[in-house]
Amino acid sequence: MPHPWTPISGGLTAPAGFLAAGTTAGLKASGKPDLALLLAPEGAVCAGTFTTSLVRAACVDLCAQRLAASGGHARAVLTNSGQANACTGARGLADSLTVTAAVAERLNLAPEEVLICSTGVIGVPIPMHTLVAGLDPLVAALSPEGGAAAAQAILTTDLIDKQIALEANLGGRTVRIGGMAKGSGMIHPAMATMLGTLTCDAGVPADVWQAMVSRAVDRSFNAITVDGDTSTNDTFLAFAAGELLGPEHFDALEAGLTAVSQHLAKAIARDGEGATCLLEVQVEGAADEAGARAIARTVCGSSLVKCAVHGRDPNWGRIVAAAGRAGVLFDPNAVALWLGDHQLMAAGQPLAFDRAAASAYLRERAAGAYLQDDTVQIRLQMGAGPATGVAWGCDLSDQYVRINADYTT
Repeated sequence: MPHPWTPISGGLTAPAGFLAAGTTAGLKASGKPDLALLLAPEGAVCAGTFTTSLVRAACVDLCAQRLAASGGHARAVLTNSGQANACTGARGLADSLTVTAAVAERLNLAPEEVLICSTGVIGVPIPMHTLVAGLDPLVAALSPEGGAAAAQAILTTDLIDKQIALEANLGGRTVRIGGMAKGSGMIHPAMATMLGTLTCDAGVPADVWQAMVSRAVDRSFNAITVDGDTSTNDTFLAFAAGELLGPEHFDALEAGLTAVSQHLAKAIARDGEGATCLLEVQVEGAADEAGARAIARTVCGSSLVKCAVHGRDPNWGRIVAAAGRAGVLFDPNAVALWLGDHQLMAAGQPLAFDRAAASAYLRERAAGAYLQDDTVQIRLQMGAGPATGVAWGCDLSDQYVRINADYTT
């Protein structure tokens, strides 16, 4: 990063002026937290990116429509977990409208200022009496220290919560960015089941903020995959509110925005259902960044590559085969490939390598699951082009099949 963004505590509510809460309303049979609320300061702008799937929950369209109508302004977002409220017909929209109106009334806001995200089982509507009964204690719990509780309340099959906060000195003032996300399965964003929310205490024009957020999402959430399935509810909302930041600091702010988004995106991939390691694919020498990212994500998403990584098998042919079907032009005779420090290919030709050592490298990464040394690094050199790209994924285990085979039964 070109400027010193440093980690701090506080997550979503680390930036000044933001309040959050998470409670257990009873939406989940497990009895775990299931309802979260974020309240942004007056004058906040909000940028959003959403699933491009034709099959999507009504809450996704409602968020997009309200942001478009307001010119990118919103004050609050409610997130319920347990029910996706997707493919529920007219009731899905009616329930989303009812809930956002109820939240608005309690916060003295206009209904259009309140957004909603839902996550859980597709085809299952929200138990409205249960949710509405949980709103008063949720609003009462709003706090500058509520980020951690909110991050817990949005989880479904996740094993860990996902949150981060960074700060930097920009123009003589401290600027903070916080975020939370959820996702573990159905992760292949096209804008994983993923939801993400970000906060920032610097003022930014709405159009500039939306452009920054869109670029950050392309380099983070749109660069991860767990299982190749895009959710009906994928939503990322980013709020900015505070003293206006000068344009000379926009690049630094975007660097922080991207860093927070990439941290959350990698946390989702690392927590992939049944995963034992994080997979990072770096592509160099491509003609453009979009092509480099496309190659990287295709390799990350290959079931054969994911299975080989899980089996600690350095079967590198699967990697280059996946790169070849990414829809990006490159010269196969120029390709070089590394697995960690082990070079497996040069100028399109195989190299002799220590197969046992390469397999040991994969085993060591799995042993570090959920730690910073759990990353299997694959590097592809495609040629002499100027662009690079990176994507993240995870291995594919029999546990993924078991989790999803028994999901509703």
